[in-house]
Amino acid sequence: MNIFLWIVQAVLAVMFAVAGVTKFTQPKDKLVEKLPWVADFSPGTVRFIGVVEFAGALGLLLPGATGIATVLTPLAAVGLGITMLLAASYHARKKEFPAIGFTAVLLILAALVAWGRFGPYSI
Repeated sequence: MNIFLWIVQAVLAVMFAVAGVTKFTQPKDKLVEKLPWVADFSPGTVRFIGVVEFAGALGLLLPGATGIATVLTPLAAVGLGITMLLAASYHARKKEFPAIGFTAVLLILAALVAWGRFGPYSI
């Protein structure tokens, strides 16, 4: 199970790192083409979401890899899960159901990491 959790952490970290870097490095006009929801938020909010996602990605991997402050890994998973809950609620209000499905998958994976790393498979 430990190896499985590391794989899930790595997949989530890559996905959130790429999404985060994209959101805090690209101009809002360019992001709207790929992510229509960006039009409803200020550039500062979009950049903040990107920074949160990138920080969460680092938090999924670095503490366990270095052995320093390993409690940050499940906390990062919880933070990313909360981010996905907020994203799902936004998409539900907009009736963007395919986006809810993808967000739900990320939420479930983040919850799995949080459960495993807080509980029986802590690092």
